Amino acid sequence: MQRVLAAAVMAALVFGGWHFFQKYQFKGLDNVRIEPRAGAGSAGSASEAGHAVADYGGTIKIASFNIQILGRSKIAQRRVMDVLSDVIRRFDVIAIQEVRANTDDILPRFIETINSGGRKYDYLIGPRLGRSSSKEQYAFVYDTATIEVDRTAMYTVEDRADLLHREPLVGSFRVRGPPASEAFTFTLVNVHTDPDEVPQEVAALAQVYTAVRNDGRGEDDVILVGDLNADEQNFGPLGQLPNITWAISGVPTNTRGNRTYDNLLFHRAATSEFTGLTGVVDLMRDYQLTLDAALEVSDHLPVWAQFSVLEGGQVGRVAERVGTRASGVR
Repeated sequence: MQRVLAAAVMAALVFGGWHFFQKYQFKGLDNVRIEPRAGAGSAGSASEAGHAVADYGGTIKIASFNIQILGRSKIAQRRVMDVLSDVIRRFDVIAIQEVRANTDDILPRFIETINSGGRKYDYLIGPRLGRSSSKEQYAFVYDTATIEVDRTAMYTVEDRADLLHREPLVGSFRVRGPPASEAFTFTLVNVHTDPDEVPQEVAALAQVYTAVRNDGRGEDDVILVGDLNADEQNFGPLGQLPNITWAISGVPTNTRGNRTYDNLLFHRAATSEFTGLTGVVDLMRDYQLTLDAALEVSDHLPVWAQFSVLEGGQVGRVAERVGTRASGVR
C-alpha cells in the first residue's frame, strides 16, 4: 500500500511539474521571477497569442500600405475591410497612404474593425494635403501592445519651396517591452509622391530624409516609408545618399504585379536593428482573391521589413530619446 501511495505521489509531482513548466517559465538571473509562457493565458487573451509584448529576443515588423482611396465607399465594403483589417494585424506599425474623405470618422471606424477580435491598435493621422480639391491624409496605425508613440513629436514636413504635392508626415515610436533606455526607437517618414512628377518629387525626398535626420532630435533611426511611384533604379539623389539602403528590390509592389512603387529606406549603418527580413504581401495568394477582388482592396500591396526590439540590435545599447522640433525642405 505504501508503495502504491508513493508511486501516486511521485506521478502527481511529475505531472504537476510538467503542467507548471507548460504554463510558466523562470525569468532573470539575479532577480528570478516566474512568468506565464506565451500563449498560456486565459481564453480571453487567445487573440493576443503569438503577438505578445516584445521581449529581449523579439522583433517587430514595420510596414507601408497605399490603401487606394480609403474613404466612405471602401469602409462600407465588409469583405474588403475584413482583408484590410487582417493585413494590419500582421504588423506592429504600418504607414498608410491615401486616406481620402471629407469626414474624420474613417480611421476610427477602421480601427474599430481591426480591434473587433480583441486586439488594441490605435492611430495617428495628419492633415488633408494636396494642391487639388481631392485631398489625402497620411496615417500611422500601430499595435499598442508592442509600440508606443510620442504624439507630441508628430509633424508634417515644411515644404517652403513647394516641391511636393503632399508633404510627408513624421512620427516617432518606441518598442514596448525592453527597458526604455534600451528599447528600439525610430522615426517614420510617411510619403506619397505624385505620379505625374515622380523624378522631381523623389529627388526632393533626399532633402526630406536629410532634414529629418538632422533636425536636432538625436534620432538616428529614420525610416522613409511609402509609395514612391519609383523603383530603386529611379531613386536619383535619394538613392545616392551616403549609406542609404532599401528593403524592397526587384519585387513588384502593385497588385497587377508589374511595378515596384512602395518601399522602406533607411541608413544601413545607423539602423543596425534591421534583421534583413523583408517582404511584400501577395493579396491574391494570401487571401485567395481574384485579381478584380484584390484590386477592390487596393492597387498596391503592403511592403514590410523586420527590426530588433533592442536599440542597436543588442543588450546594453542606450536608445536616444527624441524631442520635438520642426523640419523643413528648402
